[in-house]
Amino acid sequence: QELLVESGGGLVQQGGSLRLSCRAPRAIFSTFSAYTMGWYRQAPGKQRELVASIAPGRSSNYGDFVKGRFSISRDNSRKTIYLQMNALAPEDTAVYYCNSKSGAAESWGQGTQVTVSS
Repeated sequence: QELLVESGGGLVQQGGSLRLSCRAPRAIFSTFSAYTMGWYRQAPGKQRELVASIAPGRSSNYGDFVKGRFSISRDNSRKTIYLQMNALAPEDTAVYYCNSKSGAAESWGQGTQVTVSS
């Protein structure tokens, strides 16, 4: 069983919306609320970059390119985080990865493809 399970990616037209989900089903995440969770993305030929992160206290941080278009949230009871993406543009096309951090422990999901057509 994967540590982090992403879903919600797909093909969308420019200006459209998608909602990504990341679930942490494993028992090691019994204190899920203590983890800083985040979304990163990697486009072909580019480095992986932070999209958004959300701390245990629910404070959030976004990449500069987000410009108010995306919103990250978490549901600790479901051990799940969400990324609501609006006003998508072709340059948002990438594989989106879920990330968890707690102290020195870090995990990554397998990634979900987001493709935005013009």
